[in-house]
Amino acid sequence: MLKYLLMSTVQLTSMMLLAGLIVSYICRTYGNTGKRCMQAGVLLGVIAALIMTFFKTNTNRIDTGIWNLRIYGVSIAAFVLFLIFTALGKRLKRLEAILPSVMMLIVVALLILYSVPDYLGYPHAILLTEKTVFSTAFLYRMIGAILGFILVLVAGVAVYKGAASLERGLVLLLVTIGLLINSIRQITASFSIMLAKRIIPSNHTLFVIAKYASNYSNAFIYLTLLIVCVIPIVLWIRSFRVNEPYSNPAEHRKIRAKWRNRRRWSTTVLACGVLIVLTMTVGSSIVNRKVELSPVEDAVVEDGNVLVPFDRVSDGHLHRFGYTTENGVTIRFIVIQKPNSSSYGIGLDACDICGETGYYEKNGQVVCNLCDVVMNINTIGFKGGCNPIVIDYSIHDGQIVVPVEGLMEYESEFK
Repeated sequence: MLKYLLMSTVQLTSMMLLAGLIVSYICRTYGNTGKRCMQAGVLLGVIAALIMTFFKTNTNRIDTGIWNLRIYGVSIAAFVLFLIFTALGKRLKRLEAILPSVMMLIVVALLILYSVPDYLGYPHAILLTEKTVFSTAFLYRMIGAILGFILVLVAGVAVYKGAASLERGLVLLLVTIGLLINSIRQITASFSIMLAKRIIPSNHTLFVIAKYASNYSNAFIYLTLLIVCVIPIVLWIRSFRVNEPYSNPAEHRKIRAKWRNRRRWSTTVLACGVLIVLTMTVGSSIVNRKVELSPVEDAVVEDGNVLVPFDRVSDGHLHRFGYTTENGVTIRFIVIQKPNSSSYGIGLDACDICGETGYYEKNGQVVCNLCDVVMNINTIGFKGGCNPIVIDYSIHDGQIVVPVEGLMEYESEFK
């Protein structure tokens, strides 16, 4: 659950915060024209994201890198044109409201198109290992993804509400800085894509820039958070210096209620910001914490078989054994006694989906080291999902007998 909470938070935070800023500024500055453009931008973005999700999950027609290049290019161009049209202002006459609003319509739609398809693809990715939506693991992971969406959605709404209480000039400055940060991220990501696809010749400087931008990609999210946190800080400071005139107690109560509401939205922005940072730091450290697999236990190799006595594995815990080939590759397999049974779950310490990352035992459960899927111990030894790859074995004289010839078939899995 925590993994998908983290993934959805990282995937959606910048999009939601920037969209909150943009929509607030455009709707307030350009009235009904701005509102219609923002509604159209969100609708177009969602429709495009749904279509993109379908093609990504059901076909191989989408080259993500090329599509991202297109999104980056159009988005940056729309941002630049927005700045130009905003600077021209009244010189545009009847187009003064339309042109900047349309440019931000494009930016908002592309923000959604870039960020949302991967999020919508999570159920498909989970089902690659779970095979059914009725599994507990699927439910927990989807709860994590939904909680991440709710967190960033509340943050985006709070930014929208808070920005509506500030001067247009200040909000425009925040929008400009936020989109500038986003454009820098897009430009550096474009370098990486173009170098990888050899669209541009190899260049050491561009490679270094792309590498550092990729390694510190979360810095762009933190910078965007820092920008939007200006809103609650300014509003909180102003709330202690309110000096608005009023002619009767009713007007005074109305003023106080207005500033209470602003403080609440400001607190919401800060609280969501703290939760996002904690998710991306503490949550990330937990999710990415390396699990040390238990050591490979000694086993007798005799007459071309690996022999595992029952008394070595009858405690109900996960045991790991292996055979080292002439090439120095250790082919691992696991054995665990099934609950309330005299039978054993036996399989390779690898699966068809996640490779040879292995399994570990946690709270009496067997867990995939890569994707955190919890195995049903009773199904270990059978094909399906993230279960261990099935291997040949037999039972003889109180021992599990695993043919070395059968293990050798999987030597390439452990290289």
